[in-house]
Amino acid sequence: MKMLKYTFGLLLGALVFLSSCRDFVEPNIPYSEFDTAAYLRTIARTSTTFNYFSLGSSKFALTLEAVDIEDGATVETVEIKVQHRRLIPGVGLEYTPSEPVLIKTLSASDFAPNTESRFLRTSFEISASEAISAVGLTPGDIEGGDVFEFSLILNDNKGRSFNRENVSGNVSGAPFYDSPFQYFVNVICPSDLGGTYEFTATNMDSIYGSCPGTISGTTTFTPIASSPGAYSITDGTFGFWNCYGDSWGSGNVRINDACGNLTMTGSDKYGASYSMTVLSSTPEELVFTWLNSDGETGEVTLKAQAGKPLPPLM
Repeated sequence: MKMLKYTFGLLLGALVFLSSCRDFVEPNIPYSEFDTAAYLRTIARTSTTFNYFSLGSSKFALTLEAVDIEDGATVETVEIKVQHRRLIPGVGLEYTPSEPVLIKTLSASDFAPNTESRFLRTSFEISASEAISAVGLTPGDIEGGDVFEFSLILNDNKGRSFNRENVSGNVSGAPFYDSPFQYFVNVICPSDLGGTYEFTATNMDSIYGSCPGTISGTTTFTPIASSPGAYSITDGTFGFWNCYGDSWGSGNVRINDACGNLTMTGSDKYGASYSMTVLSSTPEELVFTWLNSDGETGEVTLKAQAGKPLPPLM
């Protein structure tokens, strides 16, 4: 029994010793050129998108932690550069300007102690307006789907620089380090068309049946979680089939909102595909025609939900 207690005591002592010494291990960081160096661990991605509809209030904001042999004290400056990127269909990526430009510089004094770790931390933000101006563009030049690439360069007091070019995959990609030295800020177009709408349908035409006059009813736009901006709809014919004796059944048609540009995709239970053309749009109502590949068509006037004006749509 004494031997068991003695052995347990040794194990407990070893665990206490190891845990107490853990914080004093030098951060041995696998860079392509350095073994023991420095990196910026991403603590919080406070804001990493720009809202196309609200560029004036959008920002890029992070909280970073400087990790090095001196608990972050070797950091001298952190340069933050930016470059605008756009995918041109059939051409490829277009960068503005051709090389990243400096937009902000953090100094050693911007890093401070915190209550969660021994390493120094900093928080910063860069507005969308600043980023747009830095790359030589105006808000009117920006489109949904554009990307702003922010790259960081850490300069330490030993004359070394750490950036996305010399960082290893372990540092940039591993969850423990989470130090990519580059962040991609997408210009997004939030869509909020989900809900149930009242509608009227007119000018319907089909070789399979007819429905003179006007149809009134409701349709529900259900957001598709796996495809932001896409909505499944209750009935792609907006009551037309029911009117002439058929039923929508298992059709799968959706309306897609890409920065206010509406399209209709999918097919009905017979395999016919669907499209739409917006005729007019106001905060109160949306008017469009739908058309399937069997030649069936109709004109729909969709009323805005109570207390929720429609956004600009086309």
